Amino acid sequence: QVQLVESGGGLVQPGGSLRLSCAASGIIFAMYKMGWYRQAPGKQRELVAAITSGETTIYADSVKGRFTISRDNAKNTVWLQVNSLKPEDTAVYYCNANIRTVVDYWGQGTQVTVSS
Repeated sequence: QVQLVESGGGLVQPGGSLRLSCAASGIIFAMYKMGWYRQAPGKQRELVAAITSGETTIYADSVKGRFTISRDNAKNTVWLQVNSLKPEDTAVYYCNANIRTVVDYWGQGTQVTVSS
């Protein structure tokens, strides 16, 4: 019943930009901390950015200043604007909805490939 559906990934050249979207259903969206994670080949899944119900944001050091997370509770949607992309940003990007120690939901991911 709970669904997180990501979109917006693709192939982009270094220095390019994308806007990733995650549409949530089946949850009271405003109650959840929303996050974007990524997993590159051969590497652990890592937190990229998160935004709390109060719209406090956190970013991984590797993306700070380049990526922006935002949410619209009325639309049950969270976005990740990714700018100045580097080859090291290549990964599957996953949307996460979390209430700590209670529930943890994941989308199926959207591929971002940064290559010239």
